[in-house]
Amino acid sequence: LTKSFSMAHGPLRRRSVLTKKLFLAVVTLLLAACSISPAQTMTSLKNQPPDGAGVPFLLTDGTVLVQGDIGSDWWKLTPDITGSYVNGTWSQMASLPSGYEPYAFASATLADGRVLIEGGEYNYGQFSFTNLGAIYDPVQNTWTPLTPPAGWEYIGDSPSTILPNGHFLIGRKFDMQMAELDPATLQWTAMGSSGKADWNAEEGWTLMPDGTVLTADVLDNPNSERYIPSMQEWVSDGSTIANLQGPPEVGCIQYGGGEYCPPGEIGPAILRPDGTVFATGATHQGASSAHTSVYHHGASPTDPGTWVPGPDFPNGDSAGDNFAALLINGKVLVEGNSSRLYEWDGTNLTPTLYSNGGSLIVLPTGEVLVGGSEVYKSTGSYIQPWAPTVLYTQNPVTRGQSYIVTGKLFNGWSQAAAFGDEFETATNYPLVRITNNATQHAFYAKTHDHSYMGVQTGNVPTYTHFDVPAGMETGPSQLVVVTNGIPSIPYNVTVN
Repeated sequence: LTKSFSMAHGPLRRRSVLTKKLFLAVVTLLLAACSISPAQTMTSLKNQPPDGAGVPFLLTDGTVLVQGDIGSDWWKLTPDITGSYVNGTWSQMASLPSGYEPYAFASATLADGRVLIEGGEYNYGQFSFTNLGAIYDPVQNTWTPLTPPAGWEYIGDSPSTILPNGHFLIGRKFDMQMAELDPATLQWTAMGSSGKADWNAEEGWTLMPDGTVLTADVLDNPNSERYIPSMQEWVSDGSTIANLQGPPEVGCIQYGGGEYCPPGEIGPAILRPDGTVFATGATHQGASSAHTSVYHHGASPTDPGTWVPGPDFPNGDSAGDNFAALLINGKVLVEGNSSRLYEWDGTNLTPTLYSNGGSLIVLPTGEVLVGGSEVYKSTGSYIQPWAPTVLYTQNPVTRGQSYIVTGKLFNGWSQAAAFGDEFETATNYPLVRITNNATQHAFYAKTHDHSYMGVQTGNVPTYTHFDVPAGMETGPSQLVVVTNGIPSIPYNVTVN
C-alpha cells in the first residue's frame, strides 16, 4: 500500500485539492486499520540481486556480501556515491571452494574483516550436516577452506557467536560439545561445556554485555541457560515461562553419523540497549499462536536472570527459524513466517509492513536490508547516548594509508541480528565513513583488527584500524564511526 501511494503521488498533483484530501484520508484509514505507520517504508532495490539472495554479511568497507540463492556463488552490493543502498550496484565475487554449496550454516564477520562460514544443514540441496567450512578474504577476494574442529565429522546448522576477544565459538549440533577458533592462527580449541542441560541443536546464542552467552533451550524447554566462557561451563538461567519451542517439522533424518530427530524450532532473540533480551518462538504444539518472552539479566554472571512472558504473535503468526534485527530506535524488528514484519518496543509487538521474505541486516544508513532485495526504514531515531564517540584519530589523513581511530561504544549495544539458530550475521563492529564537505560524497574506509568484539562497553575506550580509500576525493571532510547503523558525531579531517 505504501509503495502504491508513492507511485501515485505524481498524478495526484494534477487532481483537485478536495480529491487529494479524500484520497489521503482513505489511505490513512487503511493504514490505521492495518496497524501500519505511514512513515514506515519498504523500498525495492533499484538493482535486484542477480541470483537471488541468501544470507548477507556487512563487510567492514560498507559493502554487503550476499550468497547467491543457496549456491556457491557470492555477490557484493556496493552503495552509490551518496551512500544509498537502494541505488547500489552488484558485482560478482569469488565462489566457494569446490564441493561446498551450503545452506543453513554457522557464520560470522571476524574482527579482521574476513567472513567465516562453517557447516551447513544442507550441501548441494541434500541433508548432509556437513563439517566443511570456508573463510572469505575481501582484500584478496578469495575463499579458503576451513578445517573443522578435531573429531567433528558432522556440524550442520550449529549455534555460534563471536566472543569479546574476537574468537569464534561454535556448539556441535548433536551434543553439548563446543570449540573455539582463534582467527589469527585458525586453530581450534575444545572448550568445556559442563552444566549444559541439553544438546545444542536448534538453539540460538545471544552475546550479553558481560561476555556470557544466553540461550533459550529447545529440547529442554522452557529452560534457559547461559555460558560463562571464563569458567567454560553453563549455568541455568531460569524458565522462559512462555514456551518458545515449535513442534518438529519433519520426522527423524538419517545421515552418515546416525539418526537425527529434530527437537523443533525457535525464533530469534535480540539484546536491546536497556539490557533486556527479546526472545521469540515458533508455534508450540497445540498452541494457536507463537509466544515471546523478555529476559532481564541477574546481578552477576553466575546469578540467574528473570523472564517475563511477552505478547503472542497475532493471527497465528510465528518467528520460528526466522530473522530479527535491532533498529536504531531501539526497537526489535522481527520477521514472521507470514513475511509480516513486527516491531517490539519493550511493551507492544506491532505489525508493520509485509516483505518479500528473507534475511534482515542493519545497514550503515540505519535502514534494514530485507532479503537482499528491499530496504526497510522505521520511524524515529537513536538517542545520542547510544552513538559511538570518536576520541582521537590522526588529522590529516592520506589516501592509501592506514590509521587508528580510538573511541567509545565502537561495538554498539547489541549484536543487532539473530536467527532461530544458524545464519549468524552480527554487526557489532565499527565502520568508518568519510564524507567530503564539498561534494557530500561518502566513502567507507575499510576497518579491521578491532580491539574488542563485545557489546555495551560504556566508557571503556576501544579502537580499530581503518584504510583510507586510494581513490576517494581529497579535501576537508567529516569522519564518523558507524555501528549498527548509528553514527558518531562527525570528526573533522582533511584528506590529502
